[in-house]
Amino acid sequence: MSTYTQILYQIVFNTKYARNTLLRENREKLFKYAAAIIRKKNCVVYEINGVDNHIHIATHLHPSVSLASLVKDIKVASSLWIKQQRLFPDFIGWQNGYGAFTYSISAKKNLTNYIKRQEWHHKKVTFKEEYVQLLREFNIDFDERYLL
Repeated sequence: MSTYTQILYQIVFNTKYARNTLLRENREKLFKYAAAIIRKKNCVVYEINGVDNHIHIATHLHPSVSLASLVKDIKVASSLWIKQQRLFPDFIGWQNGYGAFTYSISAKKNLTNYIKRQEWHHKKVTFKEEYVQLLREFNIDFDERYLL
């Protein structure tokens, strides 16, 4: 029997110390690079976007790929690539953790629209406010001391 899955993830992680280092003029290059990493792992990319200090990824993982290994691969490869390409001069790395939230496939359109509208969304809400809202919405226990 074959393996069949349909798990829609939203993955969120920010820059180290939540520093505003992801300059608008080069973000699209970063998003395309991250998408290539995800596709190389045989995963599906639905949307990637972000602002100065964090990114959101909507993806479906191939059954052979663990969430933790995918996030690690994206962070490690993109950090090296950013530094080699000198895309974001003040970028020193990604935060140590990440958030991952699952959605039903019927929520894909709303999720991708939400991710596409990150710049608009963050005119009203900070990253920390957004992240805390996600954690609460998904009933995830968290320690405020570890939120930037």
